[in-house]
Amino acid sequence: MGSFSIWHWLVVLLIVVMVFGTKKLKNIGSDLGGAVKGFKDGIKEGGQSAESGAEAPAPSASAKVAHENSGDKNTIDVEAKQKS
Repeated sequence: MGSFSIWHWLVVLLIVVMVFGTKKLKNIGSDLGGAVKGFKDGIKEGGQSAESGAEAPAPSASAKVAHENSGDKNTIDVEAKQKS
């Protein structure tokens, strides 16, 4: 039973082309390629934001003072900045 020979794979390919047609297979290939490209771009963007986050400056003295003056130790005063 072992592995399939090249002739087995050619017959399977021929059946797949006959069932789906070349146009659908081309569309599936382009969709898959676009998904892979989007995934790679997302990974690159995620790596850049993690690197820039590691290089972020320490909080200012006023932020530390606001945290120290708060009555509740679990509350942290922060500013939200909008991504441009």
